[in-house]
Amino acid sequence: MLEAIHYIRRGIIGKLTNAVTINGAVVPVFNRIPTNSTYPAIRVYSLSSDEADQNQSSFISETITRIECITRFYSDDGGELDVNLMVSKCLELVRTRSNDYIDLSAEGFKIYTTVNEGVKYLQDDLKDYTYFRAIIEISNKIEQTNAIGGLQSELQNELQS
Repeated sequence: MLEAIHYIRRGIIGKLTNAVTINGAVVPVFNRIPTNSTYPAIRVYSLSSDEADQNQSSFISETITRIECITRFYSDDGGELDVNLMVSKCLELVRTRSNDYIDLSAEGFKIYTTVNEGVKYLQDDLKDYTYFRAIIEISNKIEQTNAIGGLQSELQNELQS
């Protein structure tokens, strides 16, 4: 069995990069937000990966990936609407029907479900800023379609060279 969650994360980041805008500005997408980042920003990170089905013919896993939309404003200056707009665009791009799922065939995987497991909205009032955040949890069920897979295939190619 091979791990697929990093491919999912990469695919989500790819779908969101340069595709989410607020007030005409592109919202940057990160796996880890740098300390010098501007806001709003989107962070995509892995939460869990579990074996979902045990059978003799294939490996099936379920992954949970989080998409965190974040705005930052001085105290009572605003921000919640921007988070709502970012969530809406992220869901439009990521929570699609099966013909638009992330293509992992080159890596030896196939996504057969993508589900929005919910969105949690948070407000953090700190001394310097107020942060409005929304955390989207996306569940993917993935089947490993070949015994080698992309990462193991890459390793085998390196060993043969």
